[in-house]
Amino acid sequence: MIDKMTLAELKRIINDSEAAELHEYIEEVNAIDIAVISEDLDDRELWRLCQLLQDDDLAKVLEQASDIQRTRIAENITNDELIEVFGYMQKDDIADLIGDMKYVQKKALLNQMMEDDRKIIRTLLNYPEDSAGGIMTTAYIALDEKLTVEQGMRRIRQIANKSEVIETIYIVDHSQSLVGVANLRDFLTAKKDDLLKDIMKVNPIYVHPEDDQEYAAKLVSKYDLNAIPVVNNRGSILGIITVDDIIDVIVQEYNEDILELGGVSSEENLNTTLWDSIRLRLPWLLVNLLTAFVASMTVKAFEGTIAKVVALSATMTIVTGMGGNAGSQTQSILVRQLSQDDVSLRKYAKSFIKEIMLGVVDGAINGLITGIIVSVIYHNVYLGLIIFIAMIGNLVVAGVFGFLVPVALKRLGADPAVSSSIFITTATDVLGFFIFLGLAQLFLPLLM
Repeated sequence: MIDKMTLAELKRIINDSEAAELHEYIEEVNAIDIAVISEDLDDRELWRLCQLLQDDDLAKVLEQASDIQRTRIAENITNDELIEVFGYMQKDDIADLIGDMKYVQKKALLNQMMEDDRKIIRTLLNYPEDSAGGIMTTAYIALDEKLTVEQGMRRIRQIANKSEVIETIYIVDHSQSLVGVANLRDFLTAKKDDLLKDIMKVNPIYVHPEDDQEYAAKLVSKYDLNAIPVVNNRGSILGIITVDDIIDVIVQEYNEDILELGGVSSEENLNTTLWDSIRLRLPWLLVNLLTAFVASMTVKAFEGTIAKVVALSATMTIVTGMGGNAGSQTQSILVRQLSQDDVSLRKYAKSFIKEIMLGVVDGAINGLITGIIVSVIYHNVYLGLIIFIAMIGNLVVAGVFGFLVPVALKRLGADPAVSSSIFITTATDVLGFFIFLGLAQLFLPLLM
């Protein structure tokens, strides 16, 4: 058996129609390798791969594949074949796949499903894709609180193979409301005739289906859960979100934040069309252009001073550049904190003061080094002194705006990751130029 699948190996298996070798690899290693590598296959090769895969193996590949690749695979097999494959897949993965399909195919597949399956899939499709309901699975174990441990174990054995998680068992009352949670260890260490309500942990952590998926991820991370139940307003359990889906959410949110910090939409990738890339990027570039004009007008206000001391034009960008870098550092810390918790000036007053003091210290050190170098190059100690003072001032500005802008945008309902950098860069550019050139004008007789 192949230790590690490569594109060349997969193509060889397809060309030689080695269905048994493919099945063995998926059984012994992982279907995700096939899912990832198959993205580099052309449509004909992908079709042949689908024909080689057994239904249960194809189900595993579909569950592991990216959204785009899932859709490609689904387009390479018939609806009848898809229905057979769905029999081996979790309902939440089926809903994700059907949700990306065109209306005609989606309707046809739903009509071919069994009534119970169709009802579950329709329910899952009704929730927003990025909500707790949109990523939950209905394959969980829930037992009545009046059952004994022995009865509960018997029931677990009956339904375990249909459940996505068996380590965590949810306990419900006579009205099917969630009242507690237990794990297999509780069952194995309890007496056979103990009631489940006596061994369960009360007040379980849960989310509602309309809650954002990021909120669910925070709860799972905070309370070290391997799954979190989703309940309706009556407290009845609708499904669970497993830790593997939570990991996907964390990775997705992280990637979105990284892209948005650069002013790029999470909708865009290397395969995005030219028009869509223009549509997604141009608005932020135009906003940046507007802020650049604001900084330019600040410089224009001091053009007389710059004309008299040409050295100012070569050194002023050092101050604004360092301010922008320092602001980005503070912004990154705040955006990460805001993704985990709400930040208020009252709660984090010490942190705010620390950022100001950090600006003073970092500004003084960088300003001293820059001031000495500038003094030597231009033979003017006063120009070095201006650089020193302006560097401190602009790094303090960077700390203040790097802290306050993300918090303010969060309060206004905007995404601090996508919006902060523009305002912080504007502040450090405009105020950096103003501080530096204002000092230069004040010291102008000593610079000439």
